[in-house]
Amino acid sequence: MISAAKREDIIGALRRGTVPGSGLDAFAVGVEVFAPVIDEELERVAAGRGAFKAVRGEYGSGKTFFGRWFQERARSCGFAASEVQINETETPLHKLETVYRRLVERLGTADAAHGAFRSVIDGWFFALEQDVLAEGGVDAVDDSALLARTDALMEARLATISKAAPAFAAVLRAYRQAVARGDGALADGLISWLAGQPNVAASVKLAAGIKGDLDHFGAANFLAGVLVILRDSGYAGLVLVLDEVETLQRMRGDTRERGLNALRQWIDEIDAGRYPGLYLLITGTPAFYDGPQGIQRLVPLAQRLHVDFATEARFDNPRAAQIRLSAFDHGALVAVGTRIRDIYAEGARDQARIHGVVDDIYVETLARAVAGGLGGKVGVAPRLFLKKLVADVLDRVDLHADFDPRRHYSLTLSETEMSAAERAAANADSVDDIAL
Repeated sequence: MISAAKREDIIGALRRGTVPGSGLDAFAVGVEVFAPVIDEELERVAAGRGAFKAVRGEYGSGKTFFGRWFQERARSCGFAASEVQINETETPLHKLETVYRRLVERLGTADAAHGAFRSVIDGWFFALEQDVLAEGGVDAVDDSALLARTDALMEARLATISKAAPAFAAVLRAYRQAVARGDGALADGLISWLAGQPNVAASVKLAAGIKGDLDHFGAANFLAGVLVILRDSGYAGLVLVLDEVETLQRMRGDTRERGLNALRQWIDEIDAGRYPGLYLLITGTPAFYDGPQGIQRLVPLAQRLHVDFATEARFDNPRAAQIRLSAFDHGALVAVGTRIRDIYAEGARDQARIHGVVDDIYVETLARAVAGGLGGKVGVAPRLFLKKLVADVLDRVDLHADFDPRRHYSLTLSETEMSAAERAAANADSVDDIAL
């Protein structure tokens, strides 16, 4: 049994054709094999090490789902987690300041799925205050002494980071003072600058004694500072998922080269211990890992990520630097469909009717029909299949006592509801169908 709120989150997202933000363990299929190793690696990261993993899979193999399942699993283990989709204009990989900004925007914990950055900062200051009071040298009612001692402890905790990025500690100090004075506008501005947001007012920067906006090198140091704050706040570490890294292949040549080199630097710095408590996971297509426009263009990066996938998939090593996701087959599609049917039934008006009308045979029939409408490409079918199952079938069975999908429903697939990959699967039955 899952909670009613989580059930509605799952069903609501699938009804809209999106990946649910939580509850993924309830219907995850095909990722269970990775769970034991993932848990082992998270334990090592929580002990102060860094980790990196590359995930490969064709379009429709569930890379985005895997990344979010991984984040949810990490949050349940005490990690903060964030996801950044690599994009040429908004989040190019070689501009770490844009990646850092999106990381902070989407930072989530077990208590807050997104937007948890400020609460983490406030929680850190509270933890520092508790440490100061535990020392016994400051009276809890002496606000000025408590503020001064907390600032001193903050400086000590951030000593290593402050050498490379003194602005990080300066902004935290100014933020702490603004909160103590009740200056909400200044506190908001300082948090925005600390989060990498551009166009922060000059008056805000002047209050903290800083200039300009966050740049690439500053972002690298700020990330290390965030890791220190998370550790001191009681979090096990940070999981960062870089999704759709394969978009580097479609970028301009110089942008692609700098992005690949930035990825190599990330890996090397994690191995060198610069980011203790960071687990970085990237996702991409096989063409990105093996093709001429992907990591093969940078030999050192290709060497770091090379894994032999010539053996059968069932003998893959989940501990390797690169792991592959198997494409959805018909059995997996039916399995996830029946799990969603069961989750839906738990909150339905008539649970027995849901199971009776939408039985396993009907779920299998609908799965086969949706995959058939997409050229038989089962790996592309999960999103549309689950959307049709929830919105077109289960909702109607639940709302209308006389609705029978076998008699009253006929599957239709419209191009307007399809993604680019789904349209390609539906239309391109042969190379002659592809417009050049």
